Amino acid sequence: MILIVGLGNPGQKFQKTRHNIGFRIAEKFAKKNNFPKFKSIRKFNAEISEKISIREKVVLAKPRTFMNLSGKSVKLLTRSYNLEAKNLIIVHDDIDLPLGKIRITIGRGAAGHKGVESVIKELKTKNFVRFRVGIQPKTGKPQSVEKFVLQKFNKDEEKIMKGVIKKAVEAIEITLKKGVEKAMSKFN
Repeated sequence: MILIVGLGNPGQKFQKTRHNIGFRIAEKFAKKNNFPKFKSIRKFNAEISEKISIREKVVLAKPRTFMNLSGKSVKLLTRSYNLEAKNLIIVHDDIDLPLGKIRITIGRGAAGHKGVESVIKELKTKNFVRFRVGIQPKTGKPQSVEKFVLQKFNKDEEKIMKGVIKKAVEAIEITLKKGVEKAMSKFN
């Protein structure tokens, strides 16, 4: 079984913000691969969609805990499904990568990302796959990262992000079909 967790903040207010790119990728993956509609599951504090996909069961999750507490939901999910960290994929925004870039990594630290930090803290490991999606503007890392990540993309950025979402979905599909190494060699 594979658990794919898109990180973001719940609620309409945050829907199209930079910090919610993980939710958007999980939603696009679900739609493209005919997953059932996401359902809110209280015991996980997350929205879940699951199906047998490609070769195994895949569970998609969007924590309802707000970004900085994402690890609490991920811990509930991994324990309930008796899942090892190596079968976990976290999809999230990354201010250290230029807008539109994707990096797939395994076993890295949080690099200041509070959602990832929470997951590492709760699971007591960093040995999971991360799909890092760049949101850094051309002008470089903004002074107030916390405010910046809660802003919506402008029109030009949104066009770029639509392509990146499509690319990220393809990268996840390759990971599921051929393994993370194949996806890394194609997308990194």
